[in-house]
Parts: sequence; structure tokens; C-alpha cells
Amino acid sequence: MQRITRRIALGGTLGLLAAPRLSHAAWPERPVRITVAFPPGSSTDVLCRALAQALTPVLGQPVVVENRPGAGGNIATVAVRRSPPDGQVFLAHSVAYAVNSSLYRNAGYDALTDLEPVALLASTANVITVNPDRLNVRSLPELFAAARGGRLDYGSSGIGTTTHLGLELLFRTLAKVEVQHVPFGPAQAVTAVVGGQVPIGSTSLPPALPLIRDGKIRAIAVTSAQRDPSLPETPTVAEQGFPGFEALTWFALFAPAGTPAEITERMNVEVNRALGAPELKARLDRMGFAPDPRGRPALAAFLREEVTKWAGVVRESGATVE
Repeated sequence: MQRITRRIALGGTLGLLAAPRLSHAAWPERPVRITVAFPPGSSTDVLCRALAQALTPVLGQPVVVENRPGAGGNIATVAVRRSPPDGQVFLAHSVAYAVNSSLYRNAGYDALTDLEPVALLASTANVITVNPDRLNVRSLPELFAAARGGRLDYGSSGIGTTTHLGLELLFRTLAKVEVQHVPFGPAQAVTAVVGGQVPIGSTSLPPALPLIRDGKIRAIAVTSAQRDPSLPETPTVAEQGFPGFEALTWFALFAPAGTPAEITERMNVEVNRALGAPELKARLDRMGFAPDPRGRPALAAFLREEVTKWAGVVRESGATVE
């Protein structure tokens, strides 16, 4: 059984908290902008806004978050790629950054050369949910049986996300069940299930968690290797007949290629320090995020692996945009 993605290894290097000396001593001289590749309310957005609050006092300038959704995150990525490499503009993206170069005929960027990986922020399990009024199922086998009994739609957090590709691989390739994909924004995918627009949802955990706890949607499975502490009663996909299945969503910060190394290193240090602070870490834990601070060389190696791996998943699943 092919693993969809490896568990992101907790890493980092010694000396993460030792801030580098900057020749750009005054950086940043004006507000720093983080462009989020997805809409307000998405997991990327929620995580980035929490981080921006922590970064503002340590950088000495406001850290401003702006949303530029569209084309699976490509619109924001291309906009940041074209920005001056002066450390004033960063991109906050998800694992879709590594997927889109193989999913789209022309994503508008090269994932390995057009932007600099700055910091890995966090990861989260994905969760498969149903509207209990439309589908009275409580397990994956029951969900597969319902799908075989009549065509069902599922909503995901968007084309090219692991919430999309993971479910395509699970349903079509592994379970041999036909379902119809309906892409939404991350937060909208959850509300679409609540409102009955689609009976099945596949999203990262943070936007779904409050609605699961309120009983408005039912969690059928999490896609992590182990049960998520936020939903200890919800079994994994692997537990329900698919050993080795794992599909996580990760989030990272990028800068335009050519951004001075001392700036990207400083940003890496400050982000890692913020993620390790007890207050922010506890806040992210409550929302279903697992912070994953690491150094830039480790992040670059991880990104290369992800681009290669997800290209294989795209080929195997047959997923495409055009």
C-alpha cells in the first residue's frame, strides 16, 4: 500500500534560536507583508494570522496579512514570485505549493527555483466528514457502501490540496468507488457539508473541528498515521482497512528567489522561536495544528521530496485541472 505522504519528522537544527548577524541591519524598515494563498478562514489564513501577531513585536514592524486566493494558490504564488526580493513580501502556502507544478499544465512558477523556502510552520491531519442528516454512516466501509449505492459528491479544500488528492486516491484507486469532486475554499468546504450542498467533506482538521464538536458534521476518519488528540474517538483511515494510508496538510512560508540569505535566516529564526513559545503552541494545539520548526536546509530537502512524491500521486490518481 503506497503511503500518500510521510509523517513530517520533527526536526530542526541546533542553534535555531541563535539569530544570525545581519548586514541588512535595519531590516525590516517598514511593514512586512505575508500574502496568504487561500481565503480568510482557511487553515493557512488562521495559522498565519496567529503567527503574525507573534512576529510583529520581535520584528519591530507590523506584520500585515493579506489574502490572494485563486487557482489553488497559484495567483498568490505568482504575485510573490514577481515581488522585489527585499524581504518585505512573503508567501504563506500549504502543501498545494508542492503539488500544483504537476497538477497544472502551467502553474506559473517552479516550486524549487522561483521562491525560497523560509520556514515550515505546522502540519495537521485531514478529516473526512459527513452531514449526518444526509448520510447516516459512521465508518469508511459504510461510506463506501453508500457511495456504491448512488453517486455522491464530496467537497474538498480545493484542487490540488491533499484533501482533494488524498480522497481521490482513497475512493477511486484504493476502494474502487466513484465520487464526484466539488472544490471549495477550505472554510467553505466545511460549511457546504453543514448546509447539505455536499454530503461528504474532506478538509484539514482546524476549520472542521468546532463543527464536529458541535455535532453539526460527523467525523468518519482522520488521515494521519495515528488518531489525532483533538478527535481521539475518530479512527484513522489506516485502521479502517488501508494500512499505511497517511495524508497530512503542511504549511510553510516562502520568499521571492534572490531574497538575501541573512533576511530569510532571520525570518526562519523568529518564526521558529514564535512557534516554540508556550502560549502560541498551546493556541495552535487547540486548533489542531502541530508546529514543526526546522532549519532552512532541512526545509529545502523536505520540499524537494514533497514535489517529487506528489507528482507521483497526481499521476497515479489521474487528477488534473485542465
